[in-house]
Amino acid sequence: QILTEMDGFEGNQGVIVIAATNRADVLDSALLRPGRFDRRVPVDLPDKQGREAILKVHCKGKPLASNVDLGVVAKRTIGFSGAALANLMNEAAIVAARRDKSEIGYSEVDYAIDRVTVGMAKTTGMMSPQRQRLVAYHEAGHAIMGALTPSFDQVGKVTIVPRSSGAGGFTLFVPSEEQQDSGLYSRKYLEAQLAVAPGGRVAEEIVYGDEETTTGASSDLQRVADVARRMVTQWGFASDKLGSTAWEGPQGSNFQSNKMASEATQQRIDAAVEQIVRDAHAECTRVLSENRALLDELTDLLVERETVGNDELMELVRKHGAKVPKGEVAHELA
Repeated sequence: QILTEMDGFEGNQGVIVIAATNRADVLDSALLRPGRFDRRVPVDLPDKQGREAILKVHCKGKPLASNVDLGVVAKRTIGFSGAALANLMNEAAIVAARRDKSEIGYSEVDYAIDRVTVGMAKTTGMMSPQRQRLVAYHEAGHAIMGALTPSFDQVGKVTIVPRSSGAGGFTLFVPSEEQQDSGLYSRKYLEAQLAVAPGGRVAEEIVYGDEETTTGASSDLQRVADVARRMVTQWGFASDKLGSTAWEGPQGSNFQSNKMASEATQQRIDAAVEQIVRDAHAECTRVLSENRALLDELTDLLVERETVGNDELMELVRKHGAKVPKGEVAHELA
């Protein structure tokens, strides 16, 4: 029907057709031909100012505590869409009611952010003390690597509170607003990401040995494999070995994509990916081994308190005079 109305043979003065989609890649080409939709307006995720304005809209009618600064909340919700921000404030209002509070404070907003991003905190079936300590070492490994890697995202907090999503705990990293908006990532940042990702597995290896390491690093290792392969095959970060070209399309290598590399070149690609991964694992092992005392104390603090914020983490880093890569403390959360 819409194609018939837009065929151009009959004038429809005063009629404007407006449509929206978040999957423009699957639209019928007949809809996209010249003359059908004359204007296309891409709507990206909101920046900090946009998120703050959206939060003000969704906070109307909600009893917000006077000390809650929506600018701070906007800074902590990088990557959230308008719908996600609406859901965030609804969750915060619900938890405030459950806690018999008359106002929504920072603690309710923090709880809502965690619930929206990683799932609801589990209050039943808690872990045994031994398992809890293992998870604490795992998350401490991520947090320390994030804190001691200058080119990586800020560590917002680290917690061992289990989630309904199946996570035994998580480390919250706060990405740079500028980097998030631009979508451009340097080689230095990607190498930092590869060093931080195996932090949990390496911490387990250092403390418990190879025989007692767990499957908890599954998603971390998948992320390492994905980033390392894209560095080699799509982003040209192995140009010294394979030339400055792409060897795979954006969707990677699958049965539907055209084969761009010979078997011999594929072996060189695999070798380059393996070398990048080995270098990242070696750097992670070196940093955590040199800062074992910091790893142990952060783990003890997590077992005691379950959640450690950025301020407490950086205080521990200064206390231990941590051996920081590149000779500088990475960053503290503003």
